[in-house]
Amino acid sequence: MNAPGTLYVVATPIGNLEDISARALRVLREVKLIAAEDTRHSARLLQHFGINTPLTACHEHNEREEGSRLVQRLLGGDDLALVSDAGTPLISDPGYHLVRNARAAGVRVVPVPGACALIAALSASGLPSDRFVFEGFLPARSTARRQRLQAVVEEPRTLIFYEAPHRLLECLADLRELFGVERPAVLGRELTKTFETIKGAPLGELHDWVAADSNQQRGECVLLVEGWQAPEGEDALSAEALRVLDLLLAELPLKRAAALAAKITGVRKNLLYQQALERQKAAD
Repeated sequence: MNAPGTLYVVATPIGNLEDISARALRVLREVKLIAAEDTRHSARLLQHFGINTPLTACHEHNEREEGSRLVQRLLGGDDLALVSDAGTPLISDPGYHLVRNARAAGVRVVPVPGACALIAALSASGLPSDRFVFEGFLPARSTARRQRLQAVVEEPRTLIFYEAPHRLLECLADLRELFGVERPAVLGRELTKTFETIKGAPLGELHDWVAADSNQQRGECVLLVEGWQAPEGEDALSAEALRVLDLLLAELPLKRAAALAAKITGVRKNLLYQQALERQKAAD
């Protein structure tokens, strides 16, 4: 019986073809089969480098079924490679089920590292990079997107999102409203490609800049937002305390809402009462 083959998880360029590694090219030439997110897209990459290895489709719609067949080939002794359309497979791309099933079957899985849009954007953003959170693609619908963003408003680590170009302006508008116009942010667009953009600005300014230039609403987009920093001083109110206060104000008299908010959040009642007064005046 043959020893199991190896599954290579191969990163491919996100734009500039010079970013592919010599190791990746060797592996793609030597394996028996390449599982690709889009065989037509990957065929052009292989043709450019003169690689004739057969391709098979492995994407979000067939990965569970196709993965079983691929694992059987691996168990039969064939070495295979997994690639996505661009960048590192599994990072907001298919491949998770294949890798998981291959490992469960005792198959050796080997990463062949290379380009990754979120890492490329972070490395050039100028935002803190020692700790960060990758949130992937945000929900397409406004309500769900805002709920996801609200959940990370007070996340202290640098936040990284992928966003579709036709939703970029809506996403920036939600970020501006929920995170504040002054929160530092960076747009990484069309990274490594001809019209690469890496623009840093406060969220309010970044939104207006994108709104004024339709060219910035095209191509692959990475959004990075600086993590939340706790306001200084004992009188600082967190976004969560304000959220609780607003919910209670919608249902209760001002004084009662402030008192109950203080019990829930631990914030001083006088501070919440003063904030409730200001919110009431602003609403009038």
